[in-house]
This record gives sequence, structure tokens and C-alpha cells, in this order.
Amino acid sequence: MERSPHDETSAVDAAPAWRMLGWLAAAELLGMSLWFSATAVTPSLVAAFHLSPGETAWLTMAVQGGFVIGTLATAIANLADVFPAKRLMGAGCIAGAMANTAALLAVSPLTLIATRVLTGAALAWVYPPAMKLVAGWFRRHRGVALGVLVGALTLGKATPHLLTALFGGDWRTSMSFTSTLALLGAAVALGVVRDGPLAVTAARFDLGAIRRILAVREVRLVTLGYLGHMWELYAMWAWVGAFAAASLAAGGMGEVTRPAALVAFVAIGTGAVGCVLAGRLADMLGRSRIARASMVLSAACALGTALVYSRHPVWLVLLVAVWGFSVVADSAQFSALVSEHAPPDAVGTALTLQTSLGFLLTMVTIDALPRVASVAGWQWACALLALGPVCGTVAMAGLGRPHTAG
Repeated sequence: MERSPHDETSAVDAAPAWRMLGWLAAAELLGMSLWFSATAVTPSLVAAFHLSPGETAWLTMAVQGGFVIGTLATAIANLADVFPAKRLMGAGCIAGAMANTAALLAVSPLTLIATRVLTGAALAWVYPPAMKLVAGWFRRHRGVALGVLVGALTLGKATPHLLTALFGGDWRTSMSFTSTLALLGAAVALGVVRDGPLAVTAARFDLGAIRRILAVREVRLVTLGYLGHMWELYAMWAWVGAFAAASLAAGGMGEVTRPAALVAFVAIGTGAVGCVLAGRLADMLGRSRIARASMVLSAACALGTALVYSRHPVWLVLLVAVWGFSVVADSAQFSALVSEHAPPDAVGTALTLQTSLGFLLTMVTIDALPRVASVAGWQWACALLALGPVCGTVAMAGLGRPHTAG
């Protein structure tokens, strides 16, 4: 049934929109808990499958690689604009849960890593479609709305670390639990979530959509800023536990597995607060301005890791809390800016393309960081991550006057 203009105007940013955001955030949190389900129990998987250092690195990068494959295929085929976003999201949660559960049946490192690739590919249908759904419900408060969604994603990715901190490193229990959470996310997406009044009617397949998207100067600049942000984000999330463990051990702590997992949960979990607060400020002060400020702060924290290494754990926790807060605070604003500047009939594809390019870059730093640490030590390795947000800040300055939501 068609909606009248009055219905569309009254629903945007109103109570129904905020209620729908709550359901979307819940589905996102539950579905994205699959992302670090293996990373959080890496020591147990190394012991169970006798993983080599190279295989261990690929275990971490496999989800990124699968996600890149999934998002690229989705962008090229315009799936995020051709099919209803809620159905893609639900299907992604279900497929991800199945792939994650398949790891319990793995008999070799290769099959284990393959299940992680499939998990990442499935999650390509969870994150970008959710962003498109939010854009369909919010206009004036799109910054904070996307901030809430990315905050939920952040908590979802922190969940496996919390499970490890509370219950130890039993990998089978952790991965089974996160698969169950993802299935609950599918139920929410398919049973409760619906399109908003700003949603564009399903588009036809357009092989030239990517060309049209990249022809927009603002989209190109925002994407460059996003790449600088992604250079740092996932390498920080993936290896902050290893950095914490090394720092605690160097400081004289004995058993470090659970304390390091708790530090990792703090580092990732505080990002949820950063996403929401940055979104609120972005709606008032401008998206590009808040994105630049977040990158400057996170770059400073990356450099500051050398100062807190082996110090009292309080300093470590304080540093990673601020770092975790700032490292992802700008993420939603890049998405909001792309959703506002991309062609209206290709928003889903634009968000998927941006996400795909960013996650492709994350594989570089996820692989490089432990290599640098093996040579220079974890005390100095994280400084490498500051390069991304510095370059991203420069790129975002090219947008000129910060965007202000109206």
C-alpha cells in the first residue's frame, strides 16, 4: 500500500523510527557477534588445530577476506538495492550462523579457515543492508541513528571477548553461543524490521551504478577518509588483546589470558558509547568535523600505546578505553555522508562498495601488525596504525565546510 506524503513526513525521525532503530540495533548486535567468535578464542584454536603462525594470522583475516568477497559481489550485482534490505539481513544472519557452526565440524586448519571465510561473506548481508534500513527511517538525526547502529555492531563484535573473559577459552562453547545469537538476530530482522518512509523502491540491476557513485566528488573524498579510518580500526580490534597480553606480561602479571580478554572487551565495547555520542554531536556540529576530530584522537592513542606498555594496568585500561571510544566513533559518519551524497537509487550499493574497499584495506594492517610486533615488539607496533587516521583527516579536509544536518 502506498504511503501519503503526510505519512512519510510524520514517520521520519519520529517515535516509530526510534522504535525501529532499537530493533535494528538488536538484530545487528546479535548478528555481528559472529565476527570475532574465533578471534576471541584464538589460543584454544591454536592448540586444538596445531595452527602455525601463518595459519593463525589467516584465521583472523579470513572473516575480513570473506566479507570483502561478499560485499564486492553484492555491490557489483546491486543486491542491496534490488532486494529488500530486511530479507538480505535475515539471510545473512542465518547463513553466518550456519558457517560459524560448521567450524565445530572442521577437521583441519584449512577447513576451519574456510568456515571463517564463509562467515565473513555471510555478514556482508548483515551490516550494509542495516545501514540502508536506518537511512530509510532517519533524515535529520541520521548521524546519531547510524551511530546507534554501529555502536550495536561494536558491542556485537566485543561479545565473544566478554564470553572468554567470563568463561575462559572453550572455543566450542563460544562459537555455539554466538551462532545462537545470530539466529535470534535473523528472527528480529525478518519478523520485526521493516522499511522506512524514505526507503527507495527496489531498483533495477544497473551495471553502471558503481561508475555513477564514484563520479560524485564528495563520495570519493569520504571514501578516502573512510579508508584511513579502516587502516586502523580492525587491526586495533583484532590485536588489542595480544597487545594487552604482552603489556601485562611485561609488567609482571602472571596469568594474562582473562585479563587481556577483559581489556579487549573494554577497548571494543567503549566504541559503542563513542558511536552514539559522536553521532549526536555530528548532527549538531557537522559530520566531517566530528569524523576528523575522532581520527586525530585515535591517532594520538595509537602513538600513546608505547607510553603505557608494561605500566600499571590502570594506565593500559584508560588508554584502550579512550582509543576504543575514538577509533570507531567516526565510522557511522562516513556512512551517513555517503548515504547523503550518493545517487538516491544507489545508496545501498554505495554503502556496500565503501564498506568493501575499507575491509579490503584492513587485511593489510591485520597481517602487518603482528609482523611488525615480531621485529620491533608490541610496545612500538601499534604506532603503525596512526598513519591511517592522519591520512584520513587530510582527505576529509578536502570536503570544505563541514556538512550540517538540516
